[in-house]
Amino acid sequence: MFRFVLIALMGLSLSACATVVRGTSEDWVAESEPSGARVETTNGYSCPSTPCAIDMPRRSTFVATFSKDGYESVEVHVSNEIAGRGAAGLAGNVLIGGVIGIGVDAVSGAALDLTPNPARVTMRELGEGEENTPAVMHYERSAPEEEAEEEPEDDVLMN
Repeated sequence: MFRFVLIALMGLSLSACATVVRGTSEDWVAESEPSGARVETTNGYSCPSTPCAIDMPRRSTFVATFSKDGYESVEVHVSNEIAGRGAAGLAGNVLIGGVIGIGVDAVSGAALDLTPNPARVTMRELGEGEENTPAVMHYERSAPEEEAEEEPEDDVLMN
C-alpha cells in the first residue's frame, strides 16, 4: 500500500508538463546602452552592471530601474504572459497530467514568460545641472511576421 501511494505521489508531481519541462523561473536579461548601468527591481532583485541576467520567478511582475551616473534613469515595467511553449506544456497536461497538472502549472507560473525579455534600454546622457527624472519605457508586442508590414529596428517606444 505504501509503495502504491509513493508511486501515485511521484506521478502527480511529474504530471505538470510545463513545470517539469520549463521550470518556475527564467533568466531575465537586462541590457543598456551604454553598458554598465545598475539594475534594481521592485521585487528585491538587482545586478551591479549591465548586461546581466537575473534568475527570476516566471510569475513576477515588477518595475526595473536602470541607473548610471551622468545618465537619465530608465524604468521598465515587466510582466508575464502565457508563452507558446508554456501553452504547449499546459496542453500536454490534457494528455498526461490532467486537471492536477494544469493546476500545478497555473499555480507555479511555469507556463509564463517574462516580458519584455530581454529588456533593452538606451540611456540619455544628462546635461550639466539637469535633474535625473526617470524615463519610462513602454514595450509593445511585435505583430506576427505575416501580419507585420515592416520589421521594426527596435520594439521599444519611449514616452
